[in-house]
Parts: sequence; structure tokens; C-alpha cells
Amino acid sequence: TEFSTAFEDAVRLSSERFNLINPVFWKLKRALDIGSEKQLRLAVSHVRDFAQSIVREKRQELDKKSSLDTGDLLSRILSSGHVDESLVTDLVISFILAGRDTTSAALTWFFWLISCHSQVEEQIVREITENPEAPIYDEVKNMVYTHSSLCESMRLYPPVPWDTKEAAGDDVLPDGTVVKKGMRVTYHPYAMGRMESLWGSNWSEFLPERWLEKDKVTGKWSFVGRDSYTYPVFQAGPRICLGKDMAFLQMKRVVAGVLQRFRIVPAMEEGSQPVYISYLTSKMKGGFPVRIEERVIEQVSMSE
Repeated sequence: TEFSTAFEDAVRLSSERFNLINPVFWKLKRALDIGSEKQLRLAVSHVRDFAQSIVREKRQELDKKSSLDTGDLLSRILSSGHVDESLVTDLVISFILAGRDTTSAALTWFFWLISCHSQVEEQIVREITENPEAPIYDEVKNMVYTHSSLCESMRLYPPVPWDTKEAAGDDVLPDGTVVKKGMRVTYHPYAMGRMESLWGSNWSEFLPERWLEKDKVTGKWSFVGRDSYTYPVFQAGPRICLGKDMAFLQMKRVVAGVLQRFRIVPAMEEGSQPVYISYLTSKMKGGFPVRIEERVIEQVSMSE
């Protein structure tokens, strides 16, 4: 709990720096160690201590048992013998930031959206129940409707709602805009996912079908992706997210595991809507209160 609170505080306070008119304000507070910068220092210290404890425990585990299965990434990094503890700690923090917050944010909004669209939930459950005994990878790689539902959810509520890049050198954008070295350029996946010029007049509707195409012969759905510059949820070009495929695999496994057995029912006042807040990742203010109901599944084919 202490780590989770510290992590949330560090993310929030870091993102708030971008909203300041002049960086001199936070730099002054950092120099004096007061206010939000003192809170940030303490939060970062807690996060780093937690990450260091993970690294040290794993190193001790490897030292005590040389034959330890090194299938996990951290074990492989430590076994390489070419990195120091500080660097490995930085890597652990990066993994937590890149995987924990983004995936949980995406799934939070996903479960809320399907709770509001019963027909989408029914289609997902049908797809899940088609091959319940398949191996882990095969079980989810062909879940095209679930995949399209996740894409549609992240179109409306991208885990990273905005991102900023700093120009390494002078450049000119395709529309003629001049960008000087050191200038920051921000793009907004949240806003882009709601543009009529990109998604049509029905952009506000939650429609997984906009990502699907049905084969005229077999009648099966196939996923049709958008180019990453239209849908920059995982960034684009040479900086595209390295964990994109792993994130989809993880999310589909969670969705399949949960919806196969349970229904997620919002436990909010009737007619109320969750409040969207944006830090480094998109959040639902106060979290998503739900009621878990056991599901009774009837085996129904997607072809029906």
C-alpha cells in the first residue's frame, strides 16, 4: 500500500510540472526542498527503495540457487553480469511505470465501457467460450472481437492521453510548421481519438465493429488496424511501444479470465458517469467501484 501510494503521488506530481507556466517555479521549490517538490522527492525515494528491494532479493535468490530458473526478465538481466544495481533499479521502475499504470488504466475504462454495452460484452463472452481449453497463446491470439473492443476502448480512453517530445534538432513538420532544436511538441491521442475527421460522424459511439471486416466467403471476422499515426496510442515510427504485443496479450488474458466467470457491474449511483482525470496516464477519479456477479454461460457459437 505504501508503494502504491508513493507511486501514484510520484506520477501525479511529475505530470503537474508540465502544467506550470515556467519551470523556474518547480526548480525553485526543488532547490528549497519545499511543497510539491519535497513530496515528489519523498515519493520517488519510496518507489526507488521498493525497486531496489526487488533487485536485491532476486540477486540473493540467484546467489543461493545457481540452478534457479531464469525465465523471468529480471533474472536474465542480473545473470548477464554487465549491469550495476542502480541501472537494474531504473529498469525495474521503467517496467512498473510502462506496464502497471498503462494496462490497469486501459482495463479500467474497458470494463466500464462494456458494462454499458451489453451486446459487446455478449460477443466477447461468446468468443471466449469458443476455445476455453486452448493453450494460453493460442487462446487469445485469435480473439479478434476482444482485440477490436480493446482498441476501441483505448481510442476513447487512451492509457497515455498526451505525450511530449523534445526536438533534437531543427526540423520542419509536413504542414510547414518550423520546429527549432529544444522545442517541445505535444500530441494528444485522447483528442485524436475523438476527431470526426479521423473516425467519422459516429466517433462518440463505442463500436468495436469499426475495427473488423467480415470475410464474404467464410463469414469470419478479421481485425483491420489503423496506421499508428492515426491511432498513436502506442506511439508511432521508430519510438513505437516495444511492449505493444505483450500488452495486448496480457489484457486479453485478463479479459478472458474475468469475463469467462464473472460479470462486472458498476456500483455507482444510477445515471452517474465516471470522472476522467489525466496525469501521465488516464485515471478514473476515485477508481471504478463494481459489484462482481458470477456468470452463467451458455455455449453459443459466434456464427449464430
